[in-house]
Amino acid sequence: EKLFVFGDSYADTGNNRISNSQSWKIPYGITFPGKPSGRFSDGRVFTDFLAKSLGIRSPVAYKFRRYANNHLKYGMNFAYGGTGVFDTTAPYPNMTTQIDFFERLLNDNTFTPSDLQHSIAHVSLVGNDYSAFLARGGTNQGLQNFIPQVVSQLVVDIQRIKKLGVKKISVTALQPLGCLPRSTKENSFQRCNDTYNKAVMFHNLLLQQAITKLNNQTTQDHHGSPIVIIDLYNAFLSIFQEKGTQQGSSDFDNIMKPCCTGINQNYYCGSVDDKGNKMYTVCQDPKSYFFWDEVHPTQAGWEALTRSTTLQANLDDLQS
Repeated sequence: EKLFVFGDSYADTGNNRISNSQSWKIPYGITFPGKPSGRFSDGRVFTDFLAKSLGIRSPVAYKFRRYANNHLKYGMNFAYGGTGVFDTTAPYPNMTTQIDFFERLLNDNTFTPSDLQHSIAHVSLVGNDYSAFLARGGTNQGLQNFIPQVVSQLVVDIQRIKKLGVKKISVTALQPLGCLPRSTKENSFQRCNDTYNKAVMFHNLLLQQAITKLNNQTTQDHHGSPIVIIDLYNAFLSIFQEKGTQQGSSDFDNIMKPCCTGINQNYYCGSVDDKGNKMYTVCQDPKSYFFWDEVHPTQAGWEALTRSTTLQANLDDLQS
């Protein structure tokens, strides 16, 4: 089996190699591999856990394909932190461009049609289109009109990957954006932002409807497997809610608080000042935190998500 990965920082394992990318700065990567490796976490990210569940090594980042002769057998990772289906931050490669890269490798026979027979594509879309929209002055009202555009472009991308010959595809449902530390820090990481989460639920509903429709067509045409939604929304919520229960995963002392934060709002995890002084703090034990920074889970967070009954069921569907 090969794994091909498209999307953003929840899936990127080293493509975002620009000079100021957080993911290449200390303290990213302190848990694994022990130094920054381009992953937006203290360690492994979802791609790594997905590959492991498929019984393969995490596929090589597209950026490093030239050094990866014997690793191509695991597939390839095109995901690039900060991207979306539309342009979010120039000149980052949006999803269309990432699929162009993939198509180029198919055209030059780096991967063959028979490789694709036994392959899985994972498509990660976790909200950069929306943060870019709001950062450009978009309103919450405007968001209601923008969400259907994002979902329909996502569906176009998924159909294109399928047409290129990939048999199985998984796509993320949006995580509760209103519960990310970036949204909860204004109330000391106590409460999720309902406005954002309502928008997320609308996105996920439209995605669910679109994928159901595609899957019904697939069943009628008798080719390919159904597309599987990786339900990050309910996986995140299950971890937040288990906190209070007796048998709950009290692995995390700090469920909403990030392990690594800037010393004030002008700085973020990994920031240094002109003299090279650290302008951030890191928790003692990332394993006891669910969030690594304002947006991304820790390796322990990803591990707990992957073990959640929600994602276990999704991964089973992907392999059936």
